[in-house]
Amino acid sequence: MPKPKLSVLKFEGAQELLSTIAGDYAVEITKIWERKGKMITDEEIAKKMKLKVTEARTILNRLHYRGISCYHKTKNTKTGWYSYTWEIKTKRVLELLLEKYSERLEKLEVKRNFEQNYAMFTCKKQCDYIPFEIAVEYLFKCPECGATLEAVDNKKRIKNIEKEMELLKGQSETIKKTQ
Repeated sequence: MPKPKLSVLKFEGAQELLSTIAGDYAVEITKIWERKGKMITDEEIAKKMKLKVTEARTILNRLHYRGISCYHKTKNTKTGWYSYTWEIKTKRVLELLLEKYSERLEKLEVKRNFEQNYAMFTCKKQCDYIPFEIAVEYLFKCPECGATLEAVDNKKRIKNIEKEMELLKGQSETIKKTQ
């Protein structure tokens, strides 16, 4: 029995990634393509989404720029017009997600190391978290609201950073297993 195909949209951040690249309709186009499972014309996409063909092509071209969609062009010999059939490269979406996860992991690593190596201070409103060296310069007064800065037990913050890092690592592993 064949294994059911996993939707790329089920992965954390995939819909946000597509929306960022080509707008909210990019997610809907990906759903349409996944349901069909094969090449689809831009006219079909436009009809299903109730868009103009030019609007659908604009979205597909934005995805194409990032390597997410590709097309096959054929010429109608009677009319001389070209017809485009499109495919969504779900593997490319997953590659971009892995890049995004990797960048986020690097930033979290730096943040965690910073939190581990510096005493942090904040005010009651928690306007900002400030390392000791900078808190001294402000005479332990919050630069935002003027309240007194107090030492923070940042073990919980470090734990939350590590939890997010583990989540991202788990998601990365899941993606790698599907490829």
